[in-house]
Amino acid sequence: MHAFRSQRHDFWHRVSRPALATAAGDACGVQAQVLSAAGLSLRARVKGLTAAAVDRALLRDRTLVKAWLMRGTLHLLPADEFPAYVGALRQAADARAWERKLPDLLPGYLRRRGMRPGDVAPVVRAITEALGDDPLTRTELADRVTDRVGAPARPWIEHSWGGIVRLASLHGAICFGPSRGREITFVRAAAWLRDFREMEGAPAEDAFVRRYLRAFGPATPRDMAVWSGIPAREIERMWTGLGDDLAVVSVEGAPAHLLADDVEALRRAPLADSVVRLLPHFETYLLGHRDKSHLVDAAHYKRVYRKAGWLTPVVLVDGRVAAIWSHRHIGDRWRITVEPFRRLAREEREGIATEAEDIGRFLGGGSEVAYGTLRA
Repeated sequence: MHAFRSQRHDFWHRVSRPALATAAGDACGVQAQVLSAAGLSLRARVKGLTAAAVDRALLRDRTLVKAWLMRGTLHLLPADEFPAYVGALRQAADARAWERKLPDLLPGYLRRRGMRPGDVAPVVRAITEALGDDPLTRTELADRVTDRVGAPARPWIEHSWGGIVRLASLHGAICFGPSRGREITFVRAAAWLRDFREMEGAPAEDAFVRRYLRAFGPATPRDMAVWSGIPAREIERMWTGLGDDLAVVSVEGAPAHLLADDVEALRRAPLADSVVRLLPHFETYLLGHRDKSHLVDAAHYKRVYRKAGWLTPVVLVDGRVAAIWSHRHIGDRWRITVEPFRRLAREEREGIATEAEDIGRFLGGGSEVAYGTLRA
């Protein structure tokens, strides 16, 4: 199981730099609330990746897109997969009759600023209409939208947590454009992304579920619900659409699902050698399942999965967390400090040293590894 998922996340064999967007898709998107962490997550999957290559993919080639997606969290995703993801997320929101159920589903910080259920659709529509061919900062977008729907909309758009703009992203209307200095900008997805084609209904849901199972299978609908932020009953409905393309396998005595085409690949996926990866904050590999016991021992759970959704950088050895790590810039070098959860074998330490060297290359500078106290 760990071998299969490690292969699917490109940990066993990194992909080449031209396949950067493919790696982001193989991971079902990488979290990007801290863009440098997203770059490090892709570095673990892409051979010789540079930060400049990530920027080019986002801003020049536009093969990657940055948007609020699963769980309402910022992700980097292949641009050509974006329509399927937002189509499925939008379909699930519609199925929940989400405007009618507000304020339960409307974020509290928007309710406290006077937003009402009936405000959502017209403001999202105004945001889409306000974005032309050029990127707009949050303030510029607020200026245009308030001209259309009135001054009360300004704090809903300018809120630092994303506000109503986040909801517009989840509807697939907008994504992030190039920053202007320290200011972020937004663009209309259909204008910014090349060959953008909307995807709705069953085709979007089918693609969404298949992508998840390729990356995180074997899994259950409840696992995907936790990963996606979509209620489990909606995920179960999506899964039924796959019919005979789903297979049931046993994971430690419990039933789970896998794409039927992947059953043989699961059987043939033993790890020949120790595979070590240093993964950053918010690593998506750690978020694919409800139960995390297959990833980290209970004694160390809270050191990895912290409050407010923070995930500590981890050392992954053959698909399981063997340590946590941190990095600090000292002169022209990066010090990588590793705090192991168990005694590490010689080849595992060698793998950590190789990873640390590559992190130094990606961040710019040399690297050195220091070990903290063993936390058994």
